[in-house]
Amino acid sequence: MRITDVQTFVVGNPPPHFGGRYWVFVKLTTDHAISGWGEAYSIPFHPHIAAQMIEDVCQRYVIGQDPFKIERLWRVIYSSGYTQHPDLSLMGVLSAIEMACWDIVGKELNRPVYELLGGQVHERLRTYTYLYPEPSDQTDVYMDPDLAATRAVAYVKQGFTAVKFDPAGAYSAFDPRQLSLEALTRSEKFVKTVRQAVGDSCDLLFGTHGQLTTSSAVRLARRLERYDPLWFEEPVPPENMEEMAKVARATSIPIATGERLTTKYEFARLLKLGAASILQMALGRVGGILEAKKIAGMAEAHYAQIAPHMYCGPIAGAADIQLSTCSPNFLIQESIQTWGGFHAQLLKTPIRWEEGYILPPTGPGLGVELDEEVAAQHPYSGKLLHLEMQDRPL
Repeated sequence: MRITDVQTFVVGNPPPHFGGRYWVFVKLTTDHAISGWGEAYSIPFHPHIAAQMIEDVCQRYVIGQDPFKIERLWRVIYSSGYTQHPDLSLMGVLSAIEMACWDIVGKELNRPVYELLGGQVHERLRTYTYLYPEPSDQTDVYMDPDLAATRAVAYVKQGFTAVKFDPAGAYSAFDPRQLSLEALTRSEKFVKTVRQAVGDSCDLLFGTHGQLTTSSAVRLARRLERYDPLWFEEPVPPENMEEMAKVARATSIPIATGERLTTKYEFARLLKLGAASILQMALGRVGGILEAKKIAGMAEAHYAQIAPHMYCGPIAGAADIQLSTCSPNFLIQESIQTWGGFHAQLLKTPIRWEEGYILPPTGPGLGVELDEEVAAQHPYSGKLLHLEMQDRPL
């Protein structure tokens, strides 16, 4: 079998844009008339440039290759241009290509990818969601503790047993910063109010985006410990794992991180330093499915768990599900609400979510197929990137 063709799709995500402004997909086709899908997560260039990057790499390294030789192909692309170093852009490209190869392999063998990576461990996957805003909101759900509590209760009634929120404030290119007393108090009140509303029926996941200095993160963690959050996410920027380890040693709250890290090499350092016990690899960035499985194995040896990141489109989300299903140390899977809306519209067969859990697909490969007609009807024509940081100090 040989890969004979590559196509890319840049799809605009309609309002309310949950999951990002757009998604970049790749379709690889073989001489056996089997196609596989992949998705690149948040390459820090305009998505049409990202699509050209994928096509460039495929023309040089992928066309004509055997999709079963994933390990060999991974090393060749990872070393492109004399790199051999974790790089967010190249790793996003590589992740999409690798993901599509696994989809092809699973379809050729008529097996889900998880059956090729050790087999199914979990019959269903526990999920969490952010507390997302609604069109009728009169206030900001991330700044209004009472509205957040109401929203959390509603999600619990749907079946969720965990919700995530980030009340610490916006994130900036000039972070990390020391939170003000007002921000510390607001965050504490937020968690307290939500905890009182849901009781012990729901885990609370305190999300941040690297906004805090080490000392500020420790100050905030001490305020939050009494409410027993399941995790404190990326409290400091991911560039300095030694400082994140200091936060981990200073609090009883588990530290979660990983969405801005790539490859087993960065995660190995994270584990060695004891900087986090919950790993949130983004499969459209980390290096793909096999790389994430290797990271999950390293985490297992450190008694760390995985909670794959999912603020993306449904193809990378489907890859998350394949990894989570076959990983013994799976903790919880991020969802964007209940996998409905545009995520469902883009797939010929939507991902099954029932009462707080994903039911892993039984079809071959990733178990999903992108609807190309729907994708073509939603081109992205904007100028902004998938996510943007504030361009001034806060």
